[in-house]
Amino acid sequence: MSAENDPVKLMKQQVGVAAAARVQSGSIVGLGTGSTTAYAIQALGDRLKSGDLKDIKGVPTSFQAIVLARQYGIPLVTLDEIGSIDLAIDGADEVDPQKNLIKGGGAAHTQEKIVDSLAAQFIVVVDGGKLVDRLGSTFLLPVEVIPMAVTPAMRAIAKLGGKPELRMGIKKAGPVVTDQGNLVIDVKFDRIDNPAELEKTLNNIPGVLENGLFVGVADVVLIGEIVDGKPIVREM
Repeated sequence: MSAENDPVKLMKQQVGVAAAARVQSGSIVGLGTGSTTAYAIQALGDRLKSGDLKDIKGVPTSFQAIVLARQYGIPLVTLDEIGSIDLAIDGADEVDPQKNLIKGGGAAHTQEKIVDSLAAQFIVVVDGGKLVDRLGSTFLLPVEVIPMAVTPAMRAIAKLGGKPELRMGIKKAGPVVTDQGNLVIDVKFDRIDNPAELEKTLNNIPGVLENGLFVGVADVVLIGEIVDGKPIVREM
């Protein structure tokens, strides 16, 4: 992952490095999914290699996180083997001023929500373009559904005022299939006034496994921005 000449990539890399810098030796770390988090995983591997960091274990949130952790030499554990997670690092597709999130652009939000919610501290890594005044303004809300329930779930979502669409694969014929073997419905809501309420309501639809609203989970938001052509990282 070379970022030398691309200011956007360089900025994402710096946000990832800033998050990885907060990890202490002996910690159990939730490893999120996505392009910015990938740089954090790489930075953790670099810190382990140099001896700056010792004895960490990663809890992955997706096949992508597993592959990257192996590539960069981070030992992995499952939730069965550990009692707690010290810190999780993960990206987001939208962040509102209350640090509520929409996630799931990479269709990994179910495992992400499990790991990120268990972490004593959850650090979100984003670029400035992900900041919104109100959730749902730029990004569709992903809802993971078991395959047999897709049609009734879409009807139920439409009754709630959402416009549901089955997410289709790119370079794959047919729908996107999650790491759990389920499908993803992307929903456009004109406005999400009460994310906490909507999160529960959607999860109560039979056949829905989890949705991309993360309410009250994020502790720290690290934001990368390009100012005068140079990447900077600030904390929200």
